[in-house]
Amino acid sequence: MSRIQMSVLESYLWEAANVLRGHMGAAEYKQYIFPMLFWKRISDTWDEERERAIAEVGADFPENHRIQVPEDAHWDVVRNRPSDVGAGILNAMRLIETANPSLLSGVFGDAHWTNKEKLPDATLKELIEHFSSLKLTTENLPEDELGTGYEYLIRKFADDSGHTAAEFYTNRTVVHLMIEMLKPKSGEDIYDPTCGSGGMLISSLHHIKQSGGEHRNIGLYGQEINLLTSAIARMNLFLHGVEDFHIERGDTLGDPKFVEGGALKQFDLVLANPPYSIKQWDRAKWASDKWGRNKYGTPPQGNADYAFFQHIIASTKPNSGRSAILYPHGILFRDQEKDMREKIVAADLVECVIGLGPNLFYNSPMKSCIVICRSSKPAGKKGKILFIDAVEHIREERTISYLDPEHILAIAEAYNKWEDVEGFSRVVELDEIQANQSRLSIPLYVKTHSDDGDQRELPEVLGEWLQSSNELRASMDDLFEMLDEFNNNKE
Repeated sequence: MSRIQMSVLESYLWEAANVLRGHMGAAEYKQYIFPMLFWKRISDTWDEERERAIAEVGADFPENHRIQVPEDAHWDVVRNRPSDVGAGILNAMRLIETANPSLLSGVFGDAHWTNKEKLPDATLKELIEHFSSLKLTTENLPEDELGTGYEYLIRKFADDSGHTAAEFYTNRTVVHLMIEMLKPKSGEDIYDPTCGSGGMLISSLHHIKQSGGEHRNIGLYGQEINLLTSAIARMNLFLHGVEDFHIERGDTLGDPKFVEGGALKQFDLVLANPPYSIKQWDRAKWASDKWGRNKYGTPPQGNADYAFFQHIIASTKPNSGRSAILYPHGILFRDQEKDMREKIVAADLVECVIGLGPNLFYNSPMKSCIVICRSSKPAGKKGKILFIDAVEHIREERTISYLDPEHILAIAEAYNKWEDVEGFSRVVELDEIQANQSRLSIPLYVKTHSDDGDQRELPEVLGEWLQSSNELRASMDDLFEMLDEFNNNKE
């Protein structure tokens, strides 16, 4: 068979999802499609390696294979199974995991393959026959191309599954911007504490490859709390041709997995899109964190954003460490995190704040921002923070926005030049920021032309906003006092 074209691969992958339509919600597709694709790839490459070994040396041995496939676990065995197809699929996947414990333990997830009410034999046979229509060998489909197709499927599931997209997918154009600004290098360790499908790690790898650097000596590390999503990350990295990676499942705040010598492992580069405003987390445990991640304080129970922020700071190397974090704008100015924000700003860890436009998150119109931190700033950047207003640097497409290459280039150039550009970027001294209670809101420092023609000076507008905010806060305090009094009288 000739090399598979990307258009053919994309159609092939999406048609697999269409087989499942009507049997489950779109949010569940990934639980079945990803493992099937991975299993098919493993079987086809095993056959390819076997044929190559026989042609070269006349015999096949286990060492000829990257992944061991027991006889009963091969795709063709289950394909020819007359009944109980789901049981056959489940057995094959577990056999492969058992035969490759260090690489593939738990990688196929926990989908309900044997639920015949949801997936009768006829549907599973149709799905198997569809996947059987292409041979997913490395000759027909090199790792990079299959990995690109895999990313296409992740993106399509995000588009199709609504709110569940945030579990495992970050807008890749934003990821490309983060990578372009921090430029991962050969020999570096790169970490994503909430890695989802592993997209940030893969983008880092691709950047090094495209820049001509040696990519085989980088360390890729990720932690993900969701079982299925962590399995997707492992499959994704493997299908991109990455074999030396470290993906751990677990709660990054409650149980960080990357430790060494009794301390958190530290990395050259940390890239993250943490889950926003987590309310169910162990605040009490954080208050006495044995890893010392609470150096700047303990966030409120209803919002763990600054716990992730401090975890990332603690996970960067003291000299070469740098990070890029994708957040909603609230982390820049919320009063409830004021003390922590003041300490982080005073420590001169924040290097740059970039304001991005709306709809860059799936199913959320909120604007986002990127906060870049550096453990040790260059001399010319010490005591200063660069603010970039890139809200208008987007391309809107239906319900989602993207950064085009020219947008990424303009923002990255502003970051690299580190200079004032009217209405776009400004380098600000820490003294000015601290005079604003260390608020990092971009409109405080970068003055843009308002569409509504409001020509008032920024301090005037800010003063009115602060006054309104204080009045609202006072009203809420009065309301809560009245409610407390009412409840006490009832008792």
